[in-house]
Amino acid sequence: MNYTDQLGNTVAFNAPPRRIVSLVPSQTELLFDLGLDESVVGVTKFCIHPKEKCKAKTKIRGTKNINFERIASLQPDLIIGNKEENDHSQIEHLQALYPVWMSDIANVEDALNMIKAIGEITETTQKANNLVSEISTAFQSEIPNPQSAIKVAYLIWRSPWMAVGSGTFIDSMLSQGGFTNVFGAKTRYPEITLEELAAAAPEVVMLSSEPYPFKERHFEEIKQLCPSVVVKLVDGELFSWYGSRMLQAAPYFINLSNELSKSLKS
Repeated sequence: MNYTDQLGNTVAFNAPPRRIVSLVPSQTELLFDLGLDESVVGVTKFCIHPKEKCKAKTKIRGTKNINFERIASLQPDLIIGNKEENDHSQIEHLQALYPVWMSDIANVEDALNMIKAIGEITETTQKANNLVSEISTAFQSEIPNPQSAIKVAYLIWRSPWMAVGSGTFIDSMLSQGGFTNVFGAKTRYPEITLEELAAAAPEVVMLSSEPYPFKERHFEEIKQLCPSVVVKLVDGELFSWYGSRMLQAAPYFINLSNELSKSLKS
């Protein structure tokens, strides 16, 4: 059986995979939600959902510092990774030894296609297709009116300050949530100054709960140069985890939009 991954690589299997190593937290969660508890044998230390199931699996270290010896001991017949989250040279090393299926997620459509593809490979097609349908329906019913979209800047790092730009899954999710990204014309993850942030004139600055641990003092730092802006800590997983967590994102977005709308009117 041959499958093509999202990087265009052909991945061959003699039989459906029964020993899977996942190198990406959001895709690990997806595998469990597809009912593949027994098939998942290895995950990264950053794979935290579902908590108890991930704790019981062998850790192959981080997403970019993979322990090859530990993976070898697991004898995987499928490894699932991602272009952005994993190191290219390490993936090449694994591809020479095992079937490796890689995702490449730039938008919501890519994420939904990834879910369907993994469902097909793991013989959980019906569950995967049902999940895609549920996510699509939730987004269609939850998206606010584009004419009332809130202008936001989504920040992921400090020292230097970094925002989210175009060509990213987060930017696509912002659009799905009915938000307008003031840095949407910039590429991927631009470094910015607070002066540039003020000039972009967002109504709301979203500080992601991951990967940077933003604190209250960072709110004040932003407010000094942007006194009229609403600063909000948001759930980074619901903006950046492609996979089954997207089902939770739709209601979160509408609640967040309603909350921010009230804050802007007050």
